[in-house]
Amino acid sequence: MKRECAISRCDMKQDVFEVLIYLFENYMYEDDDLEHDRDSLQQELHEAGFQPYEISKAFDWLEALGASGENLLRPQGGKSFRIFSDEEQGKLDTESRGFLLFLEQMGVLDHPTREMVIERVMALESEEVDLDQLKWVVLMVLFNLPGQEASVAWMEDLVLDEMPAQLH
Repeated sequence: MKRECAISRCDMKQDVFEVLIYLFENYMYEDDDLEHDRDSLQQELHEAGFQPYEISKAFDWLEALGASGENLLRPQGGKSFRIFSDEEQGKLDTESRGFLLFLEQMGVLDHPTREMVIERVMALESEEVDLDQLKWVVLMVLFNLPGQEASVAWMEDLVLDEMPAQLH
């Protein structure tokens, strides 16, 4: 069952992140591969009010996410300490960086998955990514990795339970 755009998203200036959320909300439980019917998805997104540039960039972002997951190396153990670059600190505020640390401590993210999340955040064109957007990116990354069902369910509860009840 498809959901409509949440929180007046259809009325806001659209960007790549909004397209990604729309796709995730509407297609995350379907078995069809997005590549299988890309043309009809692009048409549907255009009819929903998204611009061709944002649609194209969203598909590029998803393709890169899939490629990142295929190349993911699992840690051999041990601890690491993450130092964020100036560019990363500019895009992810202290609260968001703390949330990533929290997710690692809770076992939701491991080091390589954290790096995938950061890489996907940095690939977004927005200057800053707030905590709510970060939660969506984490959910999308985990959803695209095999064996992450428990983490996906935990993040879904966190993300979807915090969404306002008002949907179009």
